[in-house]
Amino acid sequence: MVALPEILAVIAALATAGAEALHARRLRRVGPLLFGPGAAPRRWTRAAGPLRALAMAALAWGLTSLYLEEPHSHKAREAAPNQQRHVILVLDVSPSMKLEDAGADGKQARSKRAGDLMRSFFQRVPMELVRLTVVATYTSAKPVVIDTRDVGVVRNIVDGLPLSHAFTSGKTDIFSGLKEAARIAQPWERNSTTILVLSDGDSVPATGMPHMPPSVSGVVVAGVGNPRTGKFINGHQSRQDAATLGQIAVRLKGTYFDGNAHELPTDMLRQITSVPEPGIFERLSRREYALICVAAGSLLLAGLPLALARMGTGWRPGFRPLASPTLKKPSTPRSAAPALPKTKTKPESNLTTKL
Repeated sequence: MVALPEILAVIAALATAGAEALHARRLRRVGPLLFGPGAAPRRWTRAAGPLRALAMAALAWGLTSLYLEEPHSHKAREAAPNQQRHVILVLDVSPSMKLEDAGADGKQARSKRAGDLMRSFFQRVPMELVRLTVVATYTSAKPVVIDTRDVGVVRNIVDGLPLSHAFTSGKTDIFSGLKEAARIAQPWERNSTTILVLSDGDSVPATGMPHMPPSVSGVVVAGVGNPRTGKFINGHQSRQDAATLGQIAVRLKGTYFDGNAHELPTDMLRQITSVPEPGIFERLSRREYALICVAAGSLLLAGLPLALARMGTGWRPGFRPLASPTLKKPSTPRSAAPALPKTKTKPESNLTTKL
C-alpha cells in the first residue's frame, strides 16, 4: 500500500513538471530578447526543469515523512531479524552435577558453578540481541524454555532447580540434549545460533553424535567439576572428563573450555553474540532518509536560480567593454647642467724666463 508521503511526492513532482513546461513555452516567445541572437540558453539549463521537479518531490516526501514519523525513544532497541542471535543452553542436570568439587576452592557444587558461568554470560553480552533456549539433559532431553528474552527465568533454571526428578534414573546421555538442540534450531536463520553445553562429562556415549543444522554457527562445551580428583557416586568415581568433552567439541567443530575455575573468555562471548555488521545504507532509517531528502531538495531549489542567473547564458545585453587608450608618458627633457659663471682667468705666468 502506497503511503501518504509517496502520494504527495508524486503530486509535487507532477505539478512542478507542468509549471516548468508552461514556463519553458513562455520563454521561447521572448528567446531573442533574453538569450540574444541564438534565442536559446546554454545546454545544461535543460536539466533545470527535471531537477526542480525532483527537488520538490524529495522535499515533499521528506517533510511529510518527518511529520508522520514516530519520535525516537531511548528504550533498549529491538534487534533486527538479521541481527537476532539464539543461544541454546544444553544443561546437564544429572545427579553428578550436585557433587561439590567445583570452583576455585573446590567446595562448590557443579550445578552452582554452571549457574555462575551463566550469570557471567548474562552480564557481559548484549541481552537485547540474544534469545535463550534451555534444554535439560539426563537420560533423555527435555526443552525447559524456548527462545525467551526473560533472563530471570533462565537464571532460576540454572540456580539449582531440581530438574533431575523429571527424568528416569540411568546414565547421562548428553547427545540427546544435542539432538534436541539441533531440532529446535532447525528452522532458524543460517548462522544465527550458538549451542552452549554445560556438563561434567561424567558419562558420554561413544556413538550417536548428531548433525548440526545450518542455523548453528558454533558450539561451546564448558566443563565443570574437578578434572583431576573425582568423587564417588552410584558406585563409580565421577569427575570432569575433560578429554571426552574436548572430543565432543572437536567432533562438532566447536570449542572446549574448562569452566571449573575460570569465566568464559571474552573472545568466546564475542564470537557467540557476533552479528554481521550492516552496511552504511542498512543503518539508515526512514527518518535519516527523510532528513537527507529535505536537505538535498532545499539546497537544489535554492541553488538553481543562482546557477541559472550566473551561468544560464553568455549573452549580456548592453554590456560594452570600454577601450582604455594608451597614455603616453610626457617626455621630460634632460636637465641641462647649470652654466658656470664665466670668470676672467689671468694667463699663467711663464715660469721660464728667457735669459
